[in-house]
Amino acid sequence: MKNFKIGDKITRVPLIQGGMGVGISLGRLAGSVAKAGGVGIISTAQIGYREEDFDRNPAAANERAIAGEMKKAREISGDGIIGYNIMVALKEYASHVKAAVKAGADIIISGAGLPTELPELVKGSLTKIAPIVSTDKSAKVILKYWDRKYKRTADLVVIEGPQAGGHLGFHKEELEKYTEESYSEEIKKIITTVKSYAEKYGTEIPVIVAGGIYNREDVRKVDNLGADGIQVATRFITTEECDADIRYKEAHLKAKESDIAIVKSPVGMPGRAIMNKFMTRVMNGEQISHSPCHGCLVKCSPKEIPYCITDGLINAVKGNVDEGLLFCGAKAWKAERLQTVQEVINDLF
Repeated sequence: MKNFKIGDKITRVPLIQGGMGVGISLGRLAGSVAKAGGVGIISTAQIGYREEDFDRNPAAANERAIAGEMKKAREISGDGIIGYNIMVALKEYASHVKAAVKAGADIIISGAGLPTELPELVKGSLTKIAPIVSTDKSAKVILKYWDRKYKRTADLVVIEGPQAGGHLGFHKEELEKYTEESYSEEIKKIITTVKSYAEKYGTEIPVIVAGGIYNREDVRKVDNLGADGIQVATRFITTEECDADIRYKEAHLKAKESDIAIVKSPVGMPGRAIMNKFMTRVMNGEQISHSPCHGCLVKCSPKEIPYCITDGLINAVKGNVDEGLLFCGAKAWKAERLQTVQEVINDLF
């Protein structure tokens, strides 16, 4: 595993900090990771939740916060590498991408659907683009589409495995099917697919592996599979620099392995979260009343959902953990104490 390039910048550690919404990875965390030599990633999912007009005009609040959090990250990181994670599933996906480009994003990482239109949205800018894929099939689909429609390829590819946190790019049956060994084979296939496009375009496309990477042994395993780097999210939740409330961090520190479960998001996608009072009510079939629609996800119908994902995630990041949705990776229970970003990076490498 070696340091990789994003545009004319080179990492000092082969690491991307995964994007975590709502409000978990904002300017402070992303800037701190970039300052330490990795790639800091700001999540745009309901990023403007602290803006005064968020309830009245979430689209404008989010766009304003996209610019504001980049400014904060740059002040911390200097010339470090800063990007955004922007979910394809967002209603305002295109405007978020354009706002990220305008803010000077070094890279946009995009999943929760296939980012078919991403090359067009960043056209004429210096912003690099990276799809998140979970299977070789999805890697082939998006790279073939970009190749045919835009005559270009990815600048970087993130492979997100079944042990990742938050929304997952697998059906529930697939999550049950994959073992560490069988998913290792899937990673190798994706790397081969990506290399074929790198050769076609006479370039290098770093392949970054994510999901369940918690310690040096995990890093070694994906290094042996041929990964160019790692993406880590959950480890950074229990850092001093993470943008979430201390009570959110403490909920992760208190979590036991048995507390972590696959849950269903309101739009039907499986996700991984810490079981708490809120999620127990949801899993028991309770309909939880929610605020007026904040227009976050394309496929959400407010009249039909069991709970509002925006409400759940905002409650969580603000520290109201009993009423919040606590997304996490499979190994969140391993966290024992708060660390600094630099300590986490030292542990991993």
